[in-house]
Amino acid sequence: MDRILYTAANGAARILEQQSVISNNMANVSTTGFRAQLSAYRSVPVQGQAGELPTRVSTVASTPGSRMTQGILAETGHALDVAMSGDGWFAVRAPDGTEAYTRAGEFAVNNQNQLVTITGLSVLDPDGRPIEVPERGTMTFSTDGRISALGAGDNPRDIQMIGQLKLVNPPAMQLERGGDGLFRLAGGQPAQMDESLRIIPGFVEKSNVSPAEAMTAMISNARQFEMQMKVIQNASTNEERGNSILSVAG
Repeated sequence: MDRILYTAANGAARILEQQSVISNNMANVSTTGFRAQLSAYRSVPVQGQAGELPTRVSTVASTPGSRMTQGILAETGHALDVAMSGDGWFAVRAPDGTEAYTRAGEFAVNNQNQLVTITGLSVLDPDGRPIEVPERGTMTFSTDGRISALGAGDNPRDIQMIGQLKLVNPPAMQLERGGDGLFRLAGGQPAQMDESLRIIPGFVEKSNVSPAEAMTAMISNARQFEMQMKVIQNASTNEERGNSILSVAG
């Protein structure tokens, strides 16, 4: 069998892997606080029975990280919407019980009177605990993440501070992206509260995915995949012709 088939098939497989990453980015172009996932090809030596073959290399698709640039801030006017001003993350309790981090500041209050994300994850305070909200209370965020609330029917002078958002800013290189889209420290330990971080109430941060860039990458990958399929088709045609010639000669 023509060895070019293995080369072309490997290239096609890598293109499909990268296309899945780009497609996921495209699907989350409207997801609040989403960070575009990066994808790249890298060469690896081919392993044979005698070890590495220095004259033979193959490729693999890798996801070296995420794009950490800030997305566009959009004003919503909603009392429970907040956005990070510059760097930083909101701390939440992930479904697996670990502390995780997100830029999505669309918050709500669940039926247990706890502050949660739009997907139902508990928003944490500096001590790593869920934030309790007075029943039917009116909430206000300050720029340092402190939360004040006024209970239903209470006198405006009785407004009280009920907690504070845990805002963290670990080095980007120490963060790992999970399959749930949340970020965690590589070692799994909780990050420290950063008192210098600030938020912007009444705003949310949009996804930092560029629709035009993602669409261009998808089209480019589709064309590269077609080229790989053309190589496989040509190799198959050449093999059939070679077999035909040998049959006639025999």
